[in-house]
Amino acid sequence: MKKLFPAYLFLFIILGCMALAANTGCANIIPPGGGPKDTLPPILLSAFPKDSTTNFTSNKITLNYDEFIDLQNTFENVLVSPLLQNVPTINNNFRTINIKIKDTLEPNTTYAINFGNAIRDINEGNILKDFTYVFSTGNRLDTNTLSGKVVMAETGKTDSTLIVVLHRNAMDSAVAKERPRYMARLDGEGKFRFNYLPAGKFAIYAIPNDYSKHYDDTTKPFAFADSLVSPPNNGFVNLYAYTLPKRDTVAKPTPNDGGGKKPKEDKKLQLQPVLQGAFQDLLTKLEIGFNKRIKTIDTSKIVLKDTNNNKISGYEIIADTAANLFFVKMNWPPAKAYKLIVDSTAIVDSSGNRLNRNDTIVFLTKKLEDYGSIKLRFLNIDLTKNPVLQLVQGDKIAESIVLTEKDWYRKLFNPGDYDLRILYDKNKNGIWDSGHFFGIHRQPEIVITLDTKLSVRANWDNEKEITLMGN
Repeated sequence: MKKLFPAYLFLFIILGCMALAANTGCANIIPPGGGPKDTLPPILLSAFPKDSTTNFTSNKITLNYDEFIDLQNTFENVLVSPLLQNVPTINNNFRTINIKIKDTLEPNTTYAINFGNAIRDINEGNILKDFTYVFSTGNRLDTNTLSGKVVMAETGKTDSTLIVVLHRNAMDSAVAKERPRYMARLDGEGKFRFNYLPAGKFAIYAIPNDYSKHYDDTTKPFAFADSLVSPPNNGFVNLYAYTLPKRDTVAKPTPNDGGGKKPKEDKKLQLQPVLQGAFQDLLTKLEIGFNKRIKTIDTSKIVLKDTNNNKISGYEIIADTAANLFFVKMNWPPAKAYKLIVDSTAIVDSSGNRLNRNDTIVFLTKKLEDYGSIKLRFLNIDLTKNPVLQLVQGDKIAESIVLTEKDWYRKLFNPGDYDLRILYDKNKNGIWDSGHFFGIHRQPEIVITLDTKLSVRANWDNEKEITLMGN
């Protein structure tokens, strides 16, 4: 008779394994804890053909690393110089990267494949930054370099989404119609560097990093140098990018899809005063806008009075029907109450509508204590360059001041935090002027951002000394 396996013994084994798994984790393979975290990027162990090979004749390249790797966004990251007509095929398998070149390579030419931030280890994501594989189809490698920086001329800031390109063809049309010969990215500071360049002269530009790699839209950022560059004899190249304003276009009417009711239009003509709460700034004009397009404004029917209904003198009403508003211009005294009375027949909109009744806007002017004073001293500013001080909040210029002396003082200034910029105003018109490239070459006016901020406090004397860097 066959002897059966005791049931109690089988149960004992099952319970023992469960306890062991709970206490020791034997059900999962976990590497031992402790030890420093891996912070090193992958290391190249070998390459075939070898890195920096001359007389290169292959169309395949194999790179072997010391750990498992991952490739990220090769289309955006990998940059081949000189640019190829066809993008190479690049893929990875465990510790290996395989590259297949689809173009017929030019003779006696040095090629560089820069991987940007594409190569990283698969466990910790450590990036092997800007790894570059180099080879030459001739008997030597070109080793010339060219570096520089791109700055947005209007703001003094940088835009790392731009690229810098080199063209052999020096004609203006080349940057609009031809593919560049070489290309370099910008870092976070707007700096660029070309390596492995041949001798010769190039036209250099900064353009958007789009598919075409052309300057085919003048409303996009663009920069050019006044003369050709000859690496490595140019030193550090500064480029100042600008955009040309967009042309006005007529908006096409949107067809009614019948899917819903049109929102009801407010047929009443209404005033829309621009005030800070109920207070008028002492330093600006009172601005009155409208909710509809305006045809005519009769300024004789708009009157400024005090709270005792006495008409005020010394003010001016300025109409601007193109902008659908009017201004009240006056040297406002502090801490005074006013009312602006607009007759019902003073305003006519484009549909012939008027105000339903006389309208009254009541407001107070600000107190002197609501403002701070500013005194700035520019220790090394070059007044021969016609500097204009720009006080900036966000992306808007709060005020521009033409500087004729190294000291500038303002008794009343609106409190707030301001960035400071200096515009070098070539034509002395007080505003920034863009550049021009096709036909007549004209560089844009340059704005530099000062490495200091101004915090104006109310009822406070705000003083600061400023040294311009690279003035």
